[in-house]
Amino acid sequence: MKELLTRSLSGFLYVSILLVSIFVSKYTFIGIFFLFGMISIYEFQKLINLKNKRLYLIFIFIFILLNVFQGQLYLTIPVLVLTLITELFLIKDLVTIRIIPMFEKRKYGTSIFYLITSITFLTLAPMYSGEYEPLIIAGAFIITWANDTFAYLVGKNFGKHKLLERISPKKTIEGFIGGFVFSLLTGYLIAILSNTLSLTIWLIISIIMSIFGTLGDLIQSKFKRQAGVKDSGTIMPGHGGIYDRLDSVIFASPFLYAFLQILKYVS
Repeated sequence: MKELLTRSLSGFLYVSILLVSIFVSKYTFIGIFFLFGMISIYEFQKLINLKNKRLYLIFIFIFILLNVFQGQLYLTIPVLVLTLITELFLIKDLVTIRIIPMFEKRKYGTSIFYLITSITFLTLAPMYSGEYEPLIIAGAFIITWANDTFAYLVGKNFGKHKLLERISPKKTIEGFIGGFVFSLLTGYLIAILSNTLSLTIWLIISIIMSIFGTLGDLIQSKFKRQAGVKDSGTIMPGHGGIYDRLDSVIFASPFLYAFLQILKYVS
């Protein structure tokens, strides 16, 4: 009972800080996720057995550069392409090999063009149009939470077929389908109740967050399994680390940002 209460309070505090930071202003949003990014880098370095303070400086540089010059496609597009390529290779490694090979150069490449740039694109997503639209990123988080919650509930009660048992034994195909369906339902409700994007666009965002969010969670689980740990950190009692809470959204963010950019230039 005490553990459940601790977990509930910790989760409530995290969600409250996150949503308040998003809706107060773009500066509180950027500030909180800059802090979350620094913590996530620390936690990720522990997972891959890397200790290098230069990664924090690289994060600060990329984070500031892309947020200040977010409208300059000659800066954002090359970084986005490298990030998407890095994440596609991680997906390939997830499904084709037992252990993700993390030799020294790849540790740095993955830290930069998976974690650092993905967190940066997370902060750029609500400003894809040139104006700060908090509901875009809040909606992405809400869809991800719906996906995770109902994937767990459906999987626990109806799951019979394992999704990727060697990586995450509790995840099931039924759970994934349940999370996907409720992600679409959540996207539908956001579209109906808000005056932001069209229903079709919110449904596509739901598909992106559900599929790539699940892949991000599995990839992080693989990193944790290789490191022999349950959680990436201990900053959130009952939940683990900040990276544990953000893994799905971090991984999905570059794909979300790419979609929003395509939407901006074709509409």
